Amino acid sequence: MAILVTGGSGYIGSVTIERLLAKGERVVVLDDLAHGHRAALPADIPFYQGKIGDRELVSHIAREHALDSCIHFAALIEVGESVIDPAKYFENNVAQGIALMGELVQAGVRRIVFSSTAATYGDPQQIPITEQCPKLPKNPYGWSKLFMERILDAYDAAYGLKFVALRYFNAAGATENRGEDHRPESHLIPNVLSAALGKQPAIRVFGTNYPTPDGTPIRDYIHVMDLADAHILALEYLRSGGTSDFLNLGTGRGYSVMEVIDCAREVTGRDIALQIEAPRAGDPARLIADPSKARALLGWQPVTSDLRSIVRSAWVWRLQNPNGY
Repeated sequence: MAILVTGGSGYIGSVTIERLLAKGERVVVLDDLAHGHRAALPADIPFYQGKIGDRELVSHIAREHALDSCIHFAALIEVGESVIDPAKYFENNVAQGIALMGELVQAGVRRIVFSSTAATYGDPQQIPITEQCPKLPKNPYGWSKLFMERILDAYDAAYGLKFVALRYFNAAGATENRGEDHRPESHLIPNVLSAALGKQPAIRVFGTNYPTPDGTPIRDYIHVMDLADAHILALEYLRSGGTSDFLNLGTGRGYSVMEVIDCAREVTGRDIALQIEAPRAGDPARLIADPSKARALLGWQPVTSDLRSIVRSAWVWRLQNPNGY
């Protein structure tokens, strides 16, 4: 039996595939390569280029390969873009997601690990954030993920489609061969390292007057390998008869923007100039996960997610791949 991985050429998808193959799993990839990189995947892996909403293609893949399950990464993820063009996000993330789920159900697939997001919570009413916190996204990207969570819940009740929705906090870091290469790049750590390499003149810091110790926002960073392993544990949980659930993936520890920059200066040995700008609308002061449910349900424990390990791994990969893939 094979695992269908949608969006497998992307950052988290490619690392998860690396970990799945190391465990001897059979993997099939569906990706439109709009933002991913074919070079991030082994050359000999079964790969189909196309949209997840292409019902005929998904049906063909299901006929060609005996699918055991699906790990669904494929989505647009830029918050700012989702505000400017919400239709693009609802079409890609929701409408095409519905088409994918429909074809998987028709093919007899009954296990889905879904890449969700902490953006489903919106402005948190408590820190750390538990899965029981209210879900009120502040942007169309967050809504698109929450809509898919609700759809999966309904498909479980109606069709027996079991799922685990994993709400990521901040993915970061790299493996020896795979790292973060978004174009454009909106995430803090790769932009800080880009500044360290001299590929941009300074790192933009959005606001220094937040109610935090150094005035910059605090986020919960998780190493991409720990994140990938959580997907594998979630799949094993479903294979063993586990019921559908929603889980936060974070460390329970937060680092500020300035702490990340200072860590990058130490790891790289390079000066990193700052460009202080106004705070971005809607940026909370703190976003920190309570990951205790994932630990209890999956036995998952992040082991490489201290900030120095995250930054060092990303820096090593960036030095080896200064222009990305």
